Amino acid sequence: MSIPNRPFRLILNRHHGTPGVVVLPEGGFRRAREEIAAWAGYAPTPLVALEDVAKSARLAAVHWKDEGGRFGLGSFKALGGAYAVMKLLQAELAKRGTANSATAAELTDGTHREATRAITVTCATDGNHGRSVAWGAQRFGAACVIFVHEGVSQGRRDAIARYGAEIRVVPGTYDDAVRAAQREATEKGWHVVSDTSYPGYTEVPRDVMQGYRLMAEEAAEAIPAPPTHVFIQGGVGGLAAAVSVQMRARYGLDGPRIVVVEPERAACLMASAEAGEPISVEGDLDTLMAGLACGEPSLLAWQELERAGFAFMAIPDASAVDCMRLLARRQPKLVAGESAVAGLAGLLLAAREPFARGALGLTPESRILLFGTEGATDPELYEKLTA
Repeated sequence: MSIPNRPFRLILNRHHGTPGVVVLPEGGFRRAREEIAAWAGYAPTPLVALEDVAKSARLAAVHWKDEGGRFGLGSFKALGGAYAVMKLLQAELAKRGTANSATAAELTDGTHREATRAITVTCATDGNHGRSVAWGAQRFGAACVIFVHEGVSQGRRDAIARYGAEIRVVPGTYDDAVRAAQREATEKGWHVVSDTSYPGYTEVPRDVMQGYRLMAEEAAEAIPAPPTHVFIQGGVGGLAAAVSVQMRARYGLDGPRIVVVEPERAACLMASAEAGEPISVEGDLDTLMAGLACGEPSLLAWQELERAGFAFMAIPDASAVDCMRLLARRQPKLVAGESAVAGLAGLLLAAREPFARGALGLTPESRILLFGTEGATDPELYEKLTA
């Protein structure tokens, strides 16, 4: 199985392997794993062998971690935002003298309902993170306001609102929505639960990323042999960094090569790698891969990826559609949304281009791990694109 040739950009990270700071401590991950694994409805998501893809790309194996069924929310984001909401509420209840160590069970059953209803959590989102935060707020008893930019589809807005959140639409891009959420939170005394970090705001995003690591750990537990490469979506970088940290924790410094894949119109991580420092990309960030339409890297994510990312790719939107259709038409069918397939698209484009294949070290012995980070989170758009 293959997709059409499309133009793409690839750079190798000249700082790969440079020592750096510990972004996600192991103790924090152990707590996140134990907590989330105890939630009602938790189950590891499937790891699917794409034997047809591996054969077409002349690779030993390609495995796809299918996050479409995660907690019924349709994406891996369920692991991060909801966990960070819980941690924030626990800390806030302790600060207010309501409960020194409220448990998830107490929050879920409403033991502290009167106190938690007085706490409002908020964030900006392209769709999936906001759904996770709204679900976490509903599950643990907090009020919730979610900011979306005008490019977020009505289907994704409605999916968030179903969990009781108030939706506010902001002109501009995702990054404009981030700033709007922060301004409103500062004025109203709300609490931002963001998946992107910046100077002075790192602890909540760190909790979000620790939750994401559970997905990578599940994949490592299920995969038959250690992967040689991981092709992973970019965005602000939180997911890619969390996966990178967990691959190193699992396999050591000689673990898989991390290849970060972004939309060509929102490739802030590639731009930062080229500049040697985190920079923003300008413009309307107009990409079909809505969950990756981010112009500013997350500070924590960049501290990991600037030394652990092996390479960065930027791909056209058309390649995402190609891969959505490829997965929808295979047997058995895999349902993957626009942002889920960036890693697969990057792999298939690079595997057939001789220079990229050689630069990334893709050989018939290579074993690839991919993360299908969302299902059809906008069903109407999914049907249109895969028809």
